[in-house]
Amino acid sequence: MKAAYEHVDFGSSCSVRVYHRRLPRIPFEWHHHPEYELTLTMNSQGRRYIGDSVTVYGADDLVLVPPDMPHTWSSNRSINPAESQVAIVIWFEGNWVQRLADVCPEYANLRNLLRRAACGLVFEEGAGAHMRGYLGRLLSAAPRERLAAVLDILVWLTDLPATQLATPSAFEGRVGASSGYEPEQLNRILALIETQFSQPLRLSTLAKAAGLSERTLTRHFVQHTGESVGQYIARVRIGHACRMLTDTQMPISVIATRSGFPNAANFNRQFKATKALTPVAYRQQFTLAKRAEDHAAPPLTERSPSLELARRTASGPRAS
Repeated sequence: MKAAYEHVDFGSSCSVRVYHRRLPRIPFEWHHHPEYELTLTMNSQGRRYIGDSVTVYGADDLVLVPPDMPHTWSSNRSINPAESQVAIVIWFEGNWVQRLADVCPEYANLRNLLRRAACGLVFEEGAGAHMRGYLGRLLSAAPRERLAAVLDILVWLTDLPATQLATPSAFEGRVGASSGYEPEQLNRILALIETQFSQPLRLSTLAKAAGLSERTLTRHFVQHTGESVGQYIARVRIGHACRMLTDTQMPISVIATRSGFPNAANFNRQFKATKALTPVAYRQQFTLAKRAEDHAAPPLTERSPSLELARRTASGPRAS
């Protein structure tokens, strides 16, 4: 299932875009865009799909989605049925944050937030409730007030505990890309893993390519990714398998081979250990969610006019 491309219009005089979305329920709208997206979801519960992560969400869900990672929320009911479900969405460009960090030392730590968000982040319980305190400024009619609120929020989030959502390289052109903040040698290894993940990869080969000893490479890897080289390679392979499970109807055995697993049994075992689902069940999660949304056929008025989907060519993904 291809993700639809969403065009986010900032307007000619704004650095960020803030959107206040209110609707009876949040529909399944599998899409992506080149901006970062920070979303606070209130009075809603259901499933959250970020890259290859499928997770149950509840009250005051606060998530940061990186550029071009497919995502959607899909609610099954409101926490308070008498009120609308609400999503406060903030879009901003990564280049804008990087330029800001370059010229204003006070914002230098925002680079760390972008690095951490490479796989998507869900912030610790209580973060969403705390962010409610910014809503008055975020929804102000004055663009400068909204901008100031967004900057304050991003600085606050920089060191806030959060959990990564998607696996590296879960979707082509997204998570496997270098964030630009790791050492050059590590970026070289990440690029090598991205292009050679379907082949056997030995630590000695990677260390030689980086010009480092195996011990030094291992230390750098754990320091910058939080996991070993072997764990990272396994997650990259699972991520690519997830993309093929959602985007194609390839047989499981073919996906296993193309993802670098020696056989289907090994693939099923590692996939279930990582995702708590078999590959078949994982594929069904997306298929059933989209099918249920198609059957529900919500009125077009439920989709905000500010969520402008770019026109696609006949051969491109169909906008949901």
